[in-house]
Amino acid sequence: MERQRFAELLKYCSKNGLLDKGKYVHGALVKMGFGSELVLNNHLIDMYAKCEKIEAAYKVFDKMVERNVVSWTALMCGFLQSGDAKSTLSLFSQMGVLDVNPNEFTYSTSLKACGVIGVAENGTQIHSMCVKTGFELASTVVGNSIIDMYSKCEKIKEAANLFSMLRNKNLICWNTMIAAYSSAGFPKPALVLFRKMQEKGEVPDEFTFTSTLKACTFLSEILLGAQIHGFLLTTGFPYSVKTKTAGALVDFYVKCGSLFEARKVFDQIELKNVISWSSLILGYAQEENLDEAMDLFREFRVSGIRVDGFVLSSMIGVFADFALVEQGKQMHSYATKIPSGLDISVFNSILDMYLKCGLIGEAEKLFEEISSKNVISWTTMISGYGKYGFGKKAISLFRKMQSNKNLEPDGVTYLAILSACSHSGLIEESQQLFSSLCNNRKIKPRVEHYACMVDLFGRSGKLKQAKDLIDSMPIKPNVGIWQTLLSACRVHGDLELAREVGEILLKLDSQNPANYVMLSNIYADGGYWNESEKLRKMVKAKRLQKVAGRSWTELDKKVHVFFGGDDTHPQIVQIHNVLKEMERRMKQEFGYVYGVKFALHDVEEESKVESLRVHSEKLAIGLALAQGSLDEEGRVIRIFKNLRACGDCHEFIKGLSKILKIVFMVRDANRFHRFEGGICSCGDYW
Repeated sequence: MERQRFAELLKYCSKNGLLDKGKYVHGALVKMGFGSELVLNNHLIDMYAKCEKIEAAYKVFDKMVERNVVSWTALMCGFLQSGDAKSTLSLFSQMGVLDVNPNEFTYSTSLKACGVIGVAENGTQIHSMCVKTGFELASTVVGNSIIDMYSKCEKIKEAANLFSMLRNKNLICWNTMIAAYSSAGFPKPALVLFRKMQEKGEVPDEFTFTSTLKACTFLSEILLGAQIHGFLLTTGFPYSVKTKTAGALVDFYVKCGSLFEARKVFDQIELKNVISWSSLILGYAQEENLDEAMDLFREFRVSGIRVDGFVLSSMIGVFADFALVEQGKQMHSYATKIPSGLDISVFNSILDMYLKCGLIGEAEKLFEEISSKNVISWTTMISGYGKYGFGKKAISLFRKMQSNKNLEPDGVTYLAILSACSHSGLIEESQQLFSSLCNNRKIKPRVEHYACMVDLFGRSGKLKQAKDLIDSMPIKPNVGIWQTLLSACRVHGDLELAREVGEILLKLDSQNPANYVMLSNIYADGGYWNESEKLRKMVKAKRLQKVAGRSWTELDKKVHVFFGGDDTHPQIVQIHNVLKEMERRMKQEFGYVYGVKFALHDVEEESKVESLRVHSEKLAIGLALAQGSLDEEGRVIRIFKNLRACGDCHEFIKGLSKILKIVFMVRDANRFHRFEGGICSCGDYW
């Protein structure tokens, strides 16, 4: 009776996570002479493991005089639950050495561990053991675990083969395979299985709907997802308290561009989880409704739900993309106060945020403070140096990374260092690095790596060398690399090569207006007005729309966004007055005139000047100057633009930095420009 009573008490403590009471029961049963009882020791292992005390569980296991398969399996489960899948597999291996026969739960646990590690070879070996012992098809628990293992190891065909062989498929089988297809990026087979399971009489549950909605999200199937939503409503499925399904539904509507429906579902959820909150917050941010995103995030923080590293990294990524300095700093401060803020992914996001916000000093300081730097940390910093034009610093950091025996640069790292060399015009260094990459057996050069070399050759006027490199590539050139060469043709006025490259581009990417505009401008620069006009008419005939240029600046914790020709800002009159005054001073001091060649070629000269005056970056600068003192030497003004800065604006800002003795940090689509004393860090090539 006492033995049974102790067993029941330990089960209760295990189920409810009652560690202190479990310890008390442990002490009591030892005092009463039950310390060597096999069944009670198995319960103790399970209790300590579920109370997240794996060391105590192992201590009990290690002292056991007698062990059975349940003992081994309980400890394996404990290690797996604590995130130590390798120890789980190590125990499984020891069982084999000691001739302990696994049961279906042992196999299931070891297969899950293989899925966590993502090593298909180990999982395949265990699968073979399941076949030999008859567990593969006889046990649905094992069958489901094999399917799940293969899907997590990205072996979707193997998972599908076993699924088709299973005779007695239960709901878990169907859910496992649907989830496998959805997670592996095969949404259509997932939806086919969703229909088949209902035809077989299976009733979908929370996990089914979650995976199916994920498949709809992948396909952007708004109608099908809405039908599933309707099915949930008509059948009375309580998704408002089923956090996984509710989160998937919010995420589905957000990613399909229906924020209104997403918010409606979100407001109905009684038990919101981290996915519901993060999906909607990021949805608002991506739609540039930053005020709503921030308000929601504040609510999230006080909701009591644990903020994980993914949400933190995602939110910080939004602030980085929009260069929201103050909010980014607040998020950094918040991250230091919570456990998930110590995740390396969060550190990397903060590092990226500081670099994208133009705060390279803060980025360098944080980089030095990160004790567990990974490849992404190093790559982010190298890329940051490159965008600032600090090619030598980037190379020095790259060499330092190479000297670390525990780290190895990957393809993205090489892309970052080659790009850094390109931005700084370091030809010899980049050729050495590119040669090193080509000789690296572990990394295959991608077209983006070749594009960096093409950009570098183009920057130095070696257009033939750039074209020869493209022609000799072992991989197919993409649109981006031809655009890089065409841009170099415009800078150096090589009309003949531009014509050849332009024809290739228009065949490859006939729906991109940027290709037509760039080629049209090259013809216009060379005086070939008819060819230039012909291309512009093609853009109109095809109804192609260029991405609208916009710039923004953050002043007093408020973001001000401007589009080209924007006249909606309440201070627009002051902005224009400041800009005209700056033009007057620059003309007077060093004869500045508008670079009208950067304006549209089919308008009058006066209109060209006017169109250049209202470029979005100039309007943002005008506001920053209107709200501050023009005599404040050493002041730093930060401007951000979604497209490449035009040549006239570049000259204009150089002039401003000279007469006002103000530093302008401008981030465009390509890089950072630091304007100081009439000089730009890019060396006038960007």
